[in-house]
Amino acid sequence: MKLNIKSSSKILLIAMVVLGTGCKKFLEEKDPSNLQPDTYYTIPEHAEASIAAGYAQTRFIGNGAGIFAANFSMLELVTGTAKTETGQNSDLNNLAGLSFTGENLLVRNWWAGLYNVIAQTNLTIQKVPGINPMDETRKAQVLGEARFLRAWAYFYLVRLYGDVPLILVPQTTGSPDFYPTRTGTEAVYKQIVEDLTVAETAGLPWQQASGTASKGAAKALLAKVYLTMAGFPLNKGVPYYKLAADKSLEVIKDGGFGLFDTYAELHSLTTENRKEHMFEIQYLASVATNPMQQLLLPNFKDVSAYSDEVGSTVPTANFYNSYEAGDLRAKDRVGFFYTSYYTGGDGALKQLNAPYIFKHFDVVANGTLGVKGTAQSSLNWPQIRYAEVLLTYAEAQNRADGAPNQAAYDAINAIRGRALLTPASGLGQTQFEEAVWRERWHELCYEGITWFDMVRLRKVYNETTNGFDNFVGHAFAATPNVVLAEKHLLFPLPTVDFKNNPNLRPQNPGY
Repeated sequence: MKLNIKSSSKILLIAMVVLGTGCKKFLEEKDPSNLQPDTYYTIPEHAEASIAAGYAQTRFIGNGAGIFAANFSMLELVTGTAKTETGQNSDLNNLAGLSFTGENLLVRNWWAGLYNVIAQTNLTIQKVPGINPMDETRKAQVLGEARFLRAWAYFYLVRLYGDVPLILVPQTTGSPDFYPTRTGTEAVYKQIVEDLTVAETAGLPWQQASGTASKGAAKALLAKVYLTMAGFPLNKGVPYYKLAADKSLEVIKDGGFGLFDTYAELHSLTTENRKEHMFEIQYLASVATNPMQQLLLPNFKDVSAYSDEVGSTVPTANFYNSYEAGDLRAKDRVGFFYTSYYTGGDGALKQLNAPYIFKHFDVVANGTLGVKGTAQSSLNWPQIRYAEVLLTYAEAQNRADGAPNQAAYDAINAIRGRALLTPASGLGQTQFEEAVWRERWHELCYEGITWFDMVRLRKVYNETTNGFDNFVGHAFAATPNVVLAEKHLLFPLPTVDFKNNPNLRPQNPGY
């Protein structure tokens, strides 16, 4: 079931957070034909439209970022597990070479896109309480969903940029903090935890096949936040590993979620927003088509119904080859990769001589043997999977208690069992921890997760040794001249925002 979010231009609710502008006169002009927030929020339908606009804003992740690129690529090209097959986009090349600056369009788009989500949810949180009459149960749920989305956005922001402006009310050009200062990382995390705690207790359903936020998703995201807070940069250690273990165990024990039986179900239209997919960015071809399919395809190798096959984000051979022998996740057109596909999407099978990402492959849009593709994708983009909850529990419990318990072994072995790998057993704390990390790299690849694991752990998976290197000084296997440095632990603030708002200074170290 899809959350049918219509075009945001029809909702007329999105209050953009602008951290500096030279267009005040334009913004202050009144148009009496337009709806205004002060007069709009009067009936329950307005609350529904407002939260729908918040969900719509999350789709910035798939939005374009110059020629042959979309924003999602930023989190993959800096990990060393992905590369680009197109040389036309200098921003992609700079990310892959770790030579990006605040001028990078994707760096700017992530900042702006996340603050757009925050702007809309702030409006919802401020205005919906005043709508009367409205069913109080539903009102609390809408506010819980808004808190969930705001926490989701700030969690990305604080991990990407460190200290960021913490904006909790709608902004206008007359707001006293229209040019905000940066808030300390710990205070931002405190707000994220508060928002998710409210969402968790807002009366949301445990699961939501509609694609909206659920109680289970709120708990899963909170567990992930606690796990991150336990590591760098806050280094809160054992107490927060315990919080992460307890919260993820609640998700596991309360039931309703689980692993799909097959990897094909991860990218099937019939299983969206169900079982393993706890929260996804919603796409529906008739409303907002998934724009990422052709970007993930091999560069013009004629394997789909799309006329433009870009290859802007594809796996490195080194990472693909790092999977254990017999790992089902590396099996062609079964797991997360494909090394052959059908000519034109529906014709004779052809060998591609390189791995490509199958985890997000829309068979309906691209085509399959004897069935022409539609070249229009409704496939959602995953944000929280139950597989990650299992691995969060395994890692956190082991660190909290000093050794893995049976439940932690059950969690990691559920992941390994689906991949047809031998169960983990008899491991010490450090051995078990690294086993979990390897599963995170191999199970959660190309979902915007790996980079944040690298930063919170200050470790990077070494495909050659099957071990873990320190973050600083790690050289990418596919491009050994590209080496991670201390400055790469954060992205730079976007140059345009940094220049327009002097209160954002200083720039992140090294930029």
